Amino acid sequence: MAPCFRALVIAITSLLMISSVIRSSDAAGIATYWGQNTDEGSLEDACRRGTYDYVNLAFLINYGNGQTPELNLAGHCEPSACSSLSSEIKACQKRGIQVLLSLGGAPNLSSRDDAKEVASYLYNNFLGGESENRPLGDAVLDGIDFHIQAGRRDFLDDLAKALSEYRTTERRVHLSAAPQCSYPDYYLDAATRTGLFDYVWVQFYNNPPCQYSMGNANNLINSWSSHWASHPGVNKLFLGLPASPEAAPSGGYIPHRMLIREVLPQVQDYPNYGGVMLWNVYYDENYSQAIRPYVNPETLTFDRRSTIKYPRKSMIKSFVDE
Repeated sequence: MAPCFRALVIAITSLLMISSVIRSSDAAGIATYWGQNTDEGSLEDACRRGTYDYVNLAFLINYGNGQTPELNLAGHCEPSACSSLSSEIKACQKRGIQVLLSLGGAPNLSSRDDAKEVASYLYNNFLGGESENRPLGDAVLDGIDFHIQAGRRDFLDDLAKALSEYRTTERRVHLSAAPQCSYPDYYLDAATRTGLFDYVWVQFYNNPPCQYSMGNANNLINSWSSHWASHPGVNKLFLGLPASPEAAPSGGYIPHRMLIREVLPQVQDYPNYGGVMLWNVYYDENYSQAIRPYVNPETLTFDRRSTIKYPRKSMIKSFVDE
């Protein structure tokens, strides 16, 4: 029996013998976005797949300068009547999955004080604050995601700072951001430089100068290594990709075998590598399942109660080829 095949058999046998397997909190993971297509299934269905570690609810729009913020979950629920999602959010969190609210649309923050007011609204309505009429019922989200591609870029760094002030020793308000790979990102550069973001999932798609194209990953790798891996303030850096060719009209989709063989081994060498972000649940038919064991080759995740070693990165190509 070939050494690589023997190692794979041992790994599978070990999995069958262990009923509760979990990766460590520092292990790489997969993030995604849910909420922009009614045909993607329920939030709880997405979490039951067992392939995601972070799910961003997309999106909250209309915030800043006196606007009334509004949930836009593309028909999953009415903006003012999404409390039915509360039980689904809690079910995801019980699986160890972090659920964040993604800020989309076009922000219109007018001042530092305005940013503090928006942060207060977010805390009181989504992060365990004092509002009595929370849009998502009594669920307490794990944090806020910045997915900003339009509107004003002013004071987004102040919004991040104001949100970070709600962190306590008992509970951390996680912050994430999804900048474009074109460097520096126009909207989120100042915000991400604050160092307050736990996760930065860079969108390496719909951006030809810094994305994978026609079998060539050089532009992507150059952008990762030359800019994003050393970007000030990044704690965990994620490779943001479309989950299918249809998910990114302007390109950037990487066939999963190419990702596993050629791209992941290179980005995983950087100490702030955090995993992969996929846009989005609707387009993810089996992509996350295919790449899951290789996103963090050190550990394989099941229900997050213990850990198991997975074959080393040097064995990945042999497994994929067989």
